[in-house]
Amino acid sequence: MNKEFEEDIRYASSITKLSETELKVLKEADAAAEELVMPEYEHYMNHEFNTEAIPVAKKHGLFGIPIPVEYGGLGLSPMVHSLVQMRLGQLGLGFATLYDVQTFIAANIISRWGSDEQKLKHLKPMASGDSIFSFCLTEPEAGSDPNMMSTTYTKEGSGYVINGTKYLITNGSICDHMILFAKSKDGNGITSFIINSKSEGFSVGTVLKEKIGLFTSDTAMLDFENVHVEKEDIIGTEGKGLHIAYSALLNGRLGIGSACIGVIEASLSASIKRAKERIQHGKEIGKHQLIQQHISAMRQNLEMARWPVLKAVLEKEAYDKNPDNEALLKNADINSALAKRIASRLAFESADRAVQVHGGFGYSLMSPVGQLFLDSRVARIYEGTDEIQDLKIASDVLGAGYSAYA
Repeated sequence: MNKEFEEDIRYASSITKLSETELKVLKEADAAAEELVMPEYEHYMNHEFNTEAIPVAKKHGLFGIPIPVEYGGLGLSPMVHSLVQMRLGQLGLGFATLYDVQTFIAANIISRWGSDEQKLKHLKPMASGDSIFSFCLTEPEAGSDPNMMSTTYTKEGSGYVINGTKYLITNGSICDHMILFAKSKDGNGITSFIINSKSEGFSVGTVLKEKIGLFTSDTAMLDFENVHVEKEDIIGTEGKGLHIAYSALLNGRLGIGSACIGVIEASLSASIKRAKERIQHGKEIGKHQLIQQHISAMRQNLEMARWPVLKAVLEKEAYDKNPDNEALLKNADINSALAKRIASRLAFESADRAVQVHGGFGYSLMSPVGQLFLDSRVARIYEGTDEIQDLKIASDVLGAGYSAYA
């Protein structure tokens, strides 16, 4: 097993007991990650979606980890889910981003907010990996402020008609279904819908190839022109979609924070190898004090990031056991914001240091750290920007009346 992953498991085992079944699943995740190393690298070099990733994840049963057993999943804890994402993050954030949307966000939305019929219809194929979901919230003019969205729905007959455009959507061009948020033209607020990608009027506008990184993750602009959905396709209650979106982002922050631990680990591991093998000025560069400074900083970053992520996971587990407890929800929410803010910043810093340790070779996608550097930058943007997390954290410290945004 990957030694960094073994350390993650030992660390987690010191604060919660992992069963034999859970340890077996973690071994499967490690095997899947090993199998994905070369495909991720090859597709990344070609700046294309990794078509081999989903079959590998299906083979090793990774998609069913958070989904309840009665709906075809494994029903495992957020701790196991987080550990799996840490291992995937060692490959970069390409597949980890797909996995975040599919399992941390979409599966959690349907498990928590879906009707019995929606759970029966969607969770089993999600658990097997036969149905891939996207999460359609962001628009060209609506990012951190979902209230700015211009995608609308109107009631028509027994259902609704949706019109609008969604932007920067992970899994957008490869998904089978979408969880879409739209604003009522009648003033009934924002509502969440499940939409089939084969629906008439839906089209993929542009598959974004010009990203700075994240090349093996599918990112697209999606267009909806008079797309019809039935009433039973609403998730939760009409007009309460924003609450669902915020709960989804709580889970998404845990997913990205966990993946960022993997980025730090991979940055450190590659740098240790480079420091011991590269000879300059008559000795291994690892014997030069300033290289040691980078190694030390990355090791510190790992320690500083890992605990906030695992603490947030524990808070999420407590909330999951009592989902109507507002105090537990608040704890889970603020701790996920702290975890994502800390881990994403330290992941980017660690990848940057790793490039420095690798020198000119590090400034190349052929190096083991160039991809980590490019991918980790987006972690400070998606699932809530640094600035949004800072506002959440500060307003929590300052107390009532100090929220900087609605």
